[in-house]
Amino acid sequence: MIRLIYISTARSELSKAELEGVLRASRRNNAAVGVTGLLVVGGRRFLQALEGPADAVVQTYDRIKADGRHFAAVTLDNRPIAERSFPDWAMGHQPGRPLRGDGAVADDVARLIAPIADPTMHAYFAEFAKKHAA
Repeated sequence: MIRLIYISTARSELSKAELEGVLRASRRNNAAVGVTGLLVVGGRRFLQALEGPADAVVQTYDRIKADGRHFAAVTLDNRPIAERSFPDWAMGHQPGRPLRGDGAVADDVARLIAPIADPTMHAYFAEFAKKHAA
């Protein structure tokens, strides 16, 4: 198995309905190929971790990169893993909140990643949430 973490930028801000559609499709597609993960949105920026069988993760990421709704997908981390950080999430996601600058998004993300032991995973998601909630 591998874990791949990437960041990208949406061409325009997604509405709540559009984001829910993305999450529904992701959860359905990911479950079908054994991929789990976490998606955090900050304004037009996306940070996502995908984990599972290497071929399935790479194919999922290739499909995501080809989606015209966003651009500039940059791989931050791609490594073999022995154990999943998100074994029960076809695609976990922080609750949709406006970025008010009051730390709510950072708090939501902190709760999601609290049970995860990997310090690299914590750093990516905690810093992303902190930056995009400011």
